[in-house]
Amino acid sequence: MKGFIVKEFGGPENMLWESLPMPEPQKGEVLVKVHASGINFAETRMRAGTYSGQPLPFIMGMEGAGEIVALGEGVSDYKVGERVFGRARGCHAEYVCFETEHLFRMPDNMSFTDAAAIPVGWLTAWHALYTVGQMQSKQRVLIEAVAGSVGSAAVQIAKQQDCWVAGTASRDDKLQLAKKYGVDLLINYKQQSASKLIQAATSEEGVNIGLMTIGEETAQDMLDSMGMDGKVVMFGSTGGRDITFNLVIGVKNLQLLSMSISTSPAFFTHTMHDFRKRAIPLFADGTFKALVDTVLPISELTKAHQMIDDRKHFGKVILTL
Repeated sequence: MKGFIVKEFGGPENMLWESLPMPEPQKGEVLVKVHASGINFAETRMRAGTYSGQPLPFIMGMEGAGEIVALGEGVSDYKVGERVFGRARGCHAEYVCFETEHLFRMPDNMSFTDAAAIPVGWLTAWHALYTVGQMQSKQRVLIEAVAGSVGSAAVQIAKQQDCWVAGTASRDDKLQLAKKYGVDLLINYKQQSASKLIQAATSEEGVNIGLMTIGEETAQDMLDSMGMDGKVVMFGSTGGRDITFNLVIGVKNLQLLSMSISTSPAFFTHTMHDFRKRAIPLFADGTFKALVDTVLPISELTKAHQMIDDRKHFGKVILTL
């Protein structure tokens, strides 16, 4: 088979489309013929060598959708020929092995491109809002980077619970797209103060949950946007990893909660089960919709990485094979 492999950290030119050994499913795994795979900001950092703990060499890709072509030992819940999607390293290739605990069956009305847009962004958003943030109906939620894969998913998840949502982005055109999906307060964080706008819009009550992904650049504004007993859920650092805060946040009884779906025990014991039970049916009936900005052939992976770096997309960039 062929796939995109990185042997040395660096620019997009270091992603090489080469012949690779055909993967063999191990115990508890299935082999999937990949039809589509999603692009994530983290992959640009992996390729550049700035993603913590990333070894060399590695096959690109973190999520994908396709058809099962072989079963590993002990797999009885899936059959050859089933259409599936999920998280797995190495999805920018013709074939990849998935651990069954990371897999979901595709609803009949779902396309491979839509399915490939779900695993990383939607599971991160679901884990952040429900498992970590304990979101309740009709709460107030602030979502940073609302045009990204996590942010755009979080909007739909929060609105499905009739929450009031404030969303930030660095571009006005992204905010106008976010408005179509029900964002109540649009904030260009490069030009406006999120905390001032939110406190004014909420009669100084602030938000119950804040999803922080930008980091240092907006951290203080996020803290100033929170209401009493608010929860700040931190899942990224695109604007700087090192943040400082004043312990006066104790006056508001704020909770600062960090998370990673790759390492959280609660992700496997709770989030995956909850997402399978509650979210997948909402994709099947059209309540939830994977937001795909651009679909490219896998040969244009370099262009896809440039789009991610330029931050002009809304939702996901998807590669097809």
